[in-house]
Amino acid sequence: MQEYIRLTSPVNDLILRTAPYPEILYFGEHLEQFDEADILSLGRAIPNGGLDVDVPLTLAAEHGRGNFYSPTLEGHRNGMDWSPVFQTSAVEFEKNFVKLTALDPIAGLAFATEFTLDHNGVLKMRNTITNQKGGDYTLDRLGITFPLPDHAEEVMSFYGRWLREFQPNRTLLKHGAVIQENRMGRSSHEYPPILIVGEPHFSEQQGNLWGFHFAWSGNTRLRADVRIDGRRFVQFESLLFAGEIVLAEGESYTTPWLYTTYSSRGLNGMSQQFHRHVREHIVKYPRPCPRPVHLNIWEGVFFDHQVEHIIAMAEKAAEMGVERFIIDDGWFIGRNDDFGGLGDWYLDENKYPQGLNPVINRVHELGMEFGIWVELEMINKPTKLYQAHPDWLLEIKGYDQPEERHQYTLDLQNPQVFDYLLERMNWLLGEHKIDYIKWDMNRRIVQPGHNGRSSLDGQTRAMYRLHDEIRKRHPHVEIEACASGGGRIDYEILKRTQRFWTSDNTEALERQKIQRGMSYFFPPETMGAHISSPQNCSTGRTLDLQFRGLTALFGHMGVELDPVKEAAEKAGFAKYIALHKSLRTLLHSGNVVRVDTRDETQLIHGVVAQDQSEAIFCFVQLAMPEYLLPGIFKVPELQPNATYRVHVLDLPTGLRNGTSGHLMKKYPQWLQKALQGESLEFTGEWLTKVGLTLIHLDPATAILFKFERV
Repeated sequence: MQEYIRLTSPVNDLILRTAPYPEILYFGEHLEQFDEADILSLGRAIPNGGLDVDVPLTLAAEHGRGNFYSPTLEGHRNGMDWSPVFQTSAVEFEKNFVKLTALDPIAGLAFATEFTLDHNGVLKMRNTITNQKGGDYTLDRLGITFPLPDHAEEVMSFYGRWLREFQPNRTLLKHGAVIQENRMGRSSHEYPPILIVGEPHFSEQQGNLWGFHFAWSGNTRLRADVRIDGRRFVQFESLLFAGEIVLAEGESYTTPWLYTTYSSRGLNGMSQQFHRHVREHIVKYPRPCPRPVHLNIWEGVFFDHQVEHIIAMAEKAAEMGVERFIIDDGWFIGRNDDFGGLGDWYLDENKYPQGLNPVINRVHELGMEFGIWVELEMINKPTKLYQAHPDWLLEIKGYDQPEERHQYTLDLQNPQVFDYLLERMNWLLGEHKIDYIKWDMNRRIVQPGHNGRSSLDGQTRAMYRLHDEIRKRHPHVEIEACASGGGRIDYEILKRTQRFWTSDNTEALERQKIQRGMSYFFPPETMGAHISSPQNCSTGRTLDLQFRGLTALFGHMGVELDPVKEAAEKAGFAKYIALHKSLRTLLHSGNVVRVDTRDETQLIHGVVAQDQSEAIFCFVQLAMPEYLLPGIFKVPELQPNATYRVHVLDLPTGLRNGTSGHLMKKYPQWLQKALQGESLEFTGEWLTKVGLTLIHLDPATAILFKFERV
């Protein structure tokens, strides 16, 4: 048996010990030279004050081996076989894939780990436990344990809530553990399954760090821990309720995939590696085409659906350059507010007396795709479906389960429920020329009981199966994942969808930081980013169209408004839609770059083409600046020996009119010349190492730059 295995990429390497037990020895910067003899340098001393033998942090992190910290596996067989110790029994190795299987014949358990490292430097791994002897094995926990070096001392986790997703939080990892648990029944607004650990003060552009994404749309536990001997590790697991997984002889349970990468170039390097992996291996489109600009009617009409008005909205949308028109909530029977209707997936003939096809046909005549909203996992009690099948709820009988948004969850593990929803979607997608569905999930799950037993894991897997079956039968239809905005955003659901609704909060000032947080793991083309009405319905703030337009530019663009009622903004919306279309090939294929700034009121972010031929960057002023002079913008990741022409693509209204606004008496010379139409050219080296002097902006304004290689 080969004792050591190396998986390698141009970015980083993984070195595994295979025998006598499976252990990760190294995951870090790519090694140009490697000799198994070098592993001698990693041998650990055995200090006083502990066991008399070295205790490795194996993949199973067994307590029975002397690991006194959180193990990978917890379970028992009627109180027995609760402290296994695994020894490697088989190794499968081919190119950049390896599977290690370890056995404990006393406990009657097999523990297997799979690894795959792609050329982008993204490693994915998962564990499987198999019951190999008679008697049921109750699985309490099965996660993934990943060791980190001792200089990984800072944790960047993410928290949030409805209307405020993907907020970063930093914690020093000196002693004890940082634990993040999510019991919401979905990957959640509150604690999404992502974690970054690195050397202290890592930033957008600098530092060594490890990024982790646990691809699961259910409950999760994330842990970053430091042992008293200084060794550090992280753990990721699907958080199981009591008795949720019981394995009969021969049965197995497999964890979700963990995706990780190492970056020596700060958060930007990590993001770019993850983004390339997502583009190549995770998100799949029914047909290759640019991401179409959306108009969703929700913020325009809410539940008030009138066919003539909706067709007029579509006509105005087409004039603005919209390419996909979506009817949101309110099209089915009983859905005049959020108290009823969910589950009764039949057309409301009072609102649509001639059916959906007159609207769909007109949308297609206008050259747009047609989309529609559903929320298949949910039910309201004032519905025909609940009256006929009150036993279809995911619940524990006898309890008064609390509502959220006046709705409950259907038990997708019930074959009758699954078949009913599939039949309704076959009707909707089979009888209508629908190109796109927005699949929502507007509540957290309380007491997920299937036949009285805890079953959130089963509910999540059944949801995946429903997605898979719908996609199999209707492969031309794209799907947007939505859960009150950003409540279900992860790589596993992205394998079945093409777009996320990032947040129900479409207000540009809040969206700047929400979208930045999401950008760490997800490329722009998966991030729904819409221009909303002047006064936003989430915050009540009124913001200039220029700022709203540039904020929505850096994602999968759409608009949220009634273009009939808000005709005054039509030309402005059309302008930013056209600007987005002119840039989206770059936006949706290039490297996302975020720039470190000394002033927290300022954000600079952009996208650089893979071949460095062009780049766009946005300088954003969130609030009143900290200093009188805003400093210099050093443009990162350009080709040093090339010459670039600088374009100012968009400015706040006051600057476009040639006035100085509130904060500047005189503009920087280069900007004066640019506003006068002069051509400005600098070398990539000069722009990257020296840079451009910036101008002070009013709060909630932005400037858009383009750099074009001559």
